[in-house]
Amino acid sequence: MLVADTHLILTRPDGAVLFLLRQGTGYMDGYASLVAGHVEADEAADVATVREAKEEVGVIVEPDGLRFAHVMHRHAPGEPGSRVSWFFTASSWIGDPANMEPDKCAGLFWCDPADLSGLGVPVVPYVAEALACISRGEGFSANGWR
Repeated sequence: MLVADTHLILTRPDGAVLFLLRQGTGYMDGYASLVAGHVEADEAADVATVREAKEEVGVIVEPDGLRFAHVMHRHAPGEPGSRVSWFFTASSWIGDPANMEPDKCAGLFWCDPADLSGLGVPVVPYVAEALACISRGEGFSANGWR
């Protein structure tokens, strides 16, 4: 089984990226992550990214405003199947980011992706790895296979 998910790197002009503090999801609660979610069976990854931006932080991102940044094929030992995680960036959007899912998110934080310690909480490990790959200009990575 292959599951697709998508992640959005919302970037302000000063280079800070929007992070969400996970809570109440049963997966990596207490860790920071990006706007993210599953790609539904009837939608493309970029369309899912636009949908997740609206659902999670209440902003409108135009599909043409997305830029592909990275794709990660990941596998967690002991879990069935694998995932393909798409990462897109956007530097413009309509609206002010707000926590639209307080049952799943304890708060929003802006942070320099080059210094994730500024968040004061750990970052979901595969997300931190993807951000590092993006900073090095790498378009693909494999996580958990080796």
